[in-house]
Amino acid sequence: MTHRSMGWKIGKYVVRVGAGLVLTGLLGTVVPRTTEAQSVDVRVYDSHHHDYHNWDDHEDRAYRRYLAEKHYEYREYQKQNHRRQEAYWSWRHSHPD
Repeated sequence: MTHRSMGWKIGKYVVRVGAGLVLTGLLGTVVPRTTEAQSVDVRVYDSHHHDYHNWDDHEDRAYRRYLAEKHYEYREYQKQNHRRQEAYWSWRHSHPD
C-alpha cells in the first residue's frame, strides 16, 4: 500500500467522522426546541372572572383538592360541563395558594 492510497483512506475516514459529528450537532440543536414545545402550559379562560389561568401540575393539584372537598369523582377539567367549570374557578379564586 502506498502512502498516497493510505492518505486517501484516512481522509475518507476523517470526512465521515466529521460529517457524523456535524449531523449530531445539528440534531442536538433541534431536539431541545421540540422538548420545549411539549412542555408549554395550557391556558384556560375563566369566563366568569374574565381572566386566564395556566393549567399546570400546580393547578391540577388544586383541581383535585377541589374535587375531593366537594366529594366529586375525578373527571378531566376539559370534560366537565360549563357550570361545573365556573364553580371550580369561583372556588379557586376564594382558595388562593
